[in-house]
Amino acid sequence: MQIVGKITYALKKYLPITTWIGQYNFAKWKGDLNAGLTVGVMLIPQGMAYAMLAGMPPIYGLYAAIIPPCLYAILGTSRHLMLGPTALDSLLIAAGLGALAVEGSAEYIELAILLALLVGLIQLLMGVFKLGFLINFLSRPVISGFTAAAALIISASQLKHLLGLQFDSGHFLHQVLGHTFGHIQELHWPTFWVGLGGILLLLLVKHWRFPIPGPILAVVFGMGIVWGFQLEEQGIRVVGAIPKGLPSLTMPVWDPARIMELLPIAGTIAFISVMESTAIAKAFQFKHNYRIVPDQELIALGLSNIGASFFRGFSISSSFSRSAVNSQVGGQTAMSGIFAAAFIVLSLFFLTPYLYHLPHTILASIIMVSVLGLIDLKEWRYLWHSNRTDFVMLLITFLGTLGLGIMQGILIGVGLSIGMVIFRTTRPHMAVLGKIPGLDQYKNINRFDQLEVRPDILIIRFDARLYFANVSYFLDTIDDWIEQKGEGLRLLILDAESINDIDSSGIRCLETLVTNTKAKGVRLYFAMVKGPVRDAFNRSGFMQLVGTDSFFFTVQNAVDNYDQKPGNRHLEYATQSNE
Repeated sequence: MQIVGKITYALKKYLPITTWIGQYNFAKWKGDLNAGLTVGVMLIPQGMAYAMLAGMPPIYGLYAAIIPPCLYAILGTSRHLMLGPTALDSLLIAAGLGALAVEGSAEYIELAILLALLVGLIQLLMGVFKLGFLINFLSRPVISGFTAAAALIISASQLKHLLGLQFDSGHFLHQVLGHTFGHIQELHWPTFWVGLGGILLLLLVKHWRFPIPGPILAVVFGMGIVWGFQLEEQGIRVVGAIPKGLPSLTMPVWDPARIMELLPIAGTIAFISVMESTAIAKAFQFKHNYRIVPDQELIALGLSNIGASFFRGFSISSSFSRSAVNSQVGGQTAMSGIFAAAFIVLSLFFLTPYLYHLPHTILASIIMVSVLGLIDLKEWRYLWHSNRTDFVMLLITFLGTLGLGIMQGILIGVGLSIGMVIFRTTRPHMAVLGKIPGLDQYKNINRFDQLEVRPDILIIRFDARLYFANVSYFLDTIDDWIEQKGEGLRLLILDAESINDIDSSGIRCLETLVTNTKAKGVRLYFAMVKGPVRDAFNRSGFMQLVGTDSFFFTVQNAVDNYDQKPGNRHLEYATQSNE
């Protein structure tokens, strides 16, 4: 029985499908089938559009949408996450591979497939070694700034398809706009009017909340207008013949030299993809009240990318729009992803002839309308009013991504996030406390009015872990406050309630504080020291150095003990305002 229990536990942990497949019923099947077909319909135009954005032939967007949803259904812990091609991943692929090969060439395609394998391996290793916490180093303001800039770059990159221009636009906003306006005299009016019609149709469908997905209506509109008016003969570029059937199982070309070139790109895409997927999975977790396992999510995402690479797919991630539709139309389990993939398979056998007349300008309109929705102006306004430091981080990341490029923008964002973490941990919040009149409670004198402060007692609260990175700031700040207090100071009380941990440097720092205060004739007391910190004091001998009689349960206990000592003169509190 014990062995059976261990096997059951292992299956539920590493194959999350076993936690719900046993309770699968007709009601769930019906909801999943409806959701899967709806998402599958969305995936056809989006997948083809994002493949074009990635510099790949459109058919590869459909290849990338088959295996990942199936693998995720078996390995993932979210019931609503939908994997497949996304705009941001596609742009990163194009930005990274554009310097290594010509877009759309056989070499470029092989590099994109190999890149998907490397992205998957990195994500898999992150999950196996439980490194999901690394995404916490990319803060929300940085993500918002990067995403907004990427959305503008993506939209600008589609202008040449929307306007019927042919040139290498580059991957920087100024390059794209410069080349576009430099070739504007070559504008192909039929292409522009069809693309503009697609954009207006998508916006109207979104505004009216039409039951049929906008991308599908745009595709039908584009194909109908091109076929009906024979616009292909007038120069409108169309998708053309699409290979019928499934991609073959093929091992990606393993080239060590190319792998070294691709690793920085793969690491960037893997990191961004994990960040995207985790954020989306958590959003639906809270909405539907179930639990996701972050490290298992990394494993599922990694193996899904690896699976895509073996079936001629490029790097994929989770799509918020398709996941939201999956949730809204009744998706109950991850089986909806399998139904969506099945619809793509049927489409590859029976629908590819009908996509021949699909114009590139319609795919461009789908991309532009989709990605511009990623710009969250509400977040910009919120940060401007609530936290100017975070707003500056957002703005720097935004401008850096626009001016220097996608990869450099990500590095700027990561650097800003890590730099802010270091800054905030090395200079944590500290406060001088005063007594609330008539109560035994002490508050920050800079935040509360009419607090009572005695000239002979200095009470300090340190709101962070005390460790090697902030000990200098801790000592310097206390020294400044002791000097401001003047010669009348007789007692320093450290309110340690907010100190959760302390390392050897922190203990050495407190030993220095003991020496400094003793030299100035000031007694040092500790109040509300937490258990783990007290344990560290005992192990290091600091408790014996200071004496157990210097430790108290509350700040008021410390003050009362000081006042009861023979020779200590009780001084009345002076009322202090923070104005």
